Amino acid sequence: MSNTASLKKEYAERIAPALMNKFNYKSTMQIPRLTKIVINEGLGLATADKKVIDVALNELSTITGQKAVATVSKKDVANFKLRKKMPIGVMVTLRGERMYEFLERLVRVALPRIRDFKGIASKLDGRGNYTLGIQEQIIFPEINIDTIERMTGMNITFVTTAATDEEGFALLKEFGLPFNNAKNN
Repeated sequence: MSNTASLKKEYAERIAPALMNKFNYKSTMQIPRLTKIVINEGLGLATADKKVIDVALNELSTITGQKAVATVSKKDVANFKLRKKMPIGVMVTLRGERMYEFLERLVRVALPRIRDFKGIASKLDGRGNYTLGIQEQIIFPEINIDTIERMTGMNITFVTTAATDEEGFALLKEFGLPFNNAKNN
């Protein structure tokens, strides 16, 4: 973890002042910040095979460098053979140093490894947060292709303090997320 905070340092030195000028904030506290990154994997297959959860927990822990936790169902659904409190997914919430480290690896290493990559969609949720869907976990170099049994996708949610989508978009673009249409420069 030698260059742990290179993105954090870049935020303080370059990104924050750039956003301050662009949006004409009166106070530095108005500048949007990245508060956390939540990585979530829904595993409907887990109702039939319990081993799927253990494999996903190991993979997600390896990718993020932080222990993943299993998420459980809230209610019974007979059609899906689902019982209440049954593990049906895994998730990790990253904050601080680990968050910046993961973001850097995602932008610089993992996303460029996607086949036919043309950038990511630029649709935020209305509150300045962004969720990125990834179809295959093998884009992360920490995953050994020979050992995986099945491809699993994941959602990566970037939670910001931005008040609007425009501010959130500007923040994430400055962090280097490769949006496919740069309409909000």
